[in-house]
Amino acid sequence: MNIVVLSRNSNLYSTRRLIEEGESRNHDIEVIDPLKCDLIIERERPSIYYKDRLLDYVDAVIPRIGASVTFYGCAVVRQFEMMNVFTTVTSDAILRSRDKLRSFQRLSKVGIGMPKTVFTNYSRDVEEVIERVGGTPVIIKLLEGTQGLGVVLAETRNAAESVLEAFNGLQARALVQEYIAEAKGCDLRALIVDGQVIGAMKRQGREGEFRSNLHRGGSAGLIKLSEPELKLAIKAARALKLPVCGVDMLQSNRGPLLMEVNSTPGLEGIETATQKNIARAIITFIERNS
Repeated sequence: MNIVVLSRNSNLYSTRRLIEEGESRNHDIEVIDPLKCDLIIERERPSIYYKDRLLDYVDAVIPRIGASVTFYGCAVVRQFEMMNVFTTVTSDAILRSRDKLRSFQRLSKVGIGMPKTVFTNYSRDVEEVIERVGGTPVIIKLLEGTQGLGVVLAETRNAAESVLEAFNGLQARALVQEYIAEAKGCDLRALIVDGQVIGAMKRQGREGEFRSNLHRGGSAGLIKLSEPELKLAIKAARALKLPVCGVDMLQSNRGPLLMEVNSTPGLEGIETATQKNIARAIITFIERNS
């Protein structure tokens, strides 16, 4: 098959691993920068040009769309969909997952546990917003933050009010969430492929850091998920229609709580922690569905 990895950097670990596993299965793998694609929209003949080359031979697409290029990247994925090309994650699913508010609303509707969350339209009554999640400490998240960026732990009321007032002044939309103290700076990531959990790791933030993201110096280790954790991960992926994704959870006194669903999860941390070939599982998923 002719498989395209939509990525802006062919040297990234995840991109390289997908290339290696695809080629080991005798597929032709090509890395294409979505920002260098031109979309031709005409009646019954949608097409894509990449550097003056018509992409009319593609059988499947693996989107590795960064948050900063979500709009145009999803437009490219959508164009491939219009051309009846299989994609591991649809454009609509990527957009749903990138919108934290929209995804939380959808996930709460299907009964998935999550930290209590408040969203308000630049409210000046910051104190009331804080009280609605149970008081400080609170987590404040920008709607479009990734890899731990735009996430703040406000330990006191004054700190929370200052952060929220600053975000409001910049017209930056943010969510306020209760802080799950018993998680102790750890979270769990379940890697979903074809709707099933194929690997999981526990991530621990470095000392003095409440965020466990590996990009921020956190560490990861293998973990076996409990039955409630497995069910939450699978249910969240299905609710957002993401057959391939990373589901991040917190361990709390009231059971697992969903933190985020990532539509383009990195492979380095999870493959290293679990010693499982996640990239091969993604290629196998394409083979079964293309």
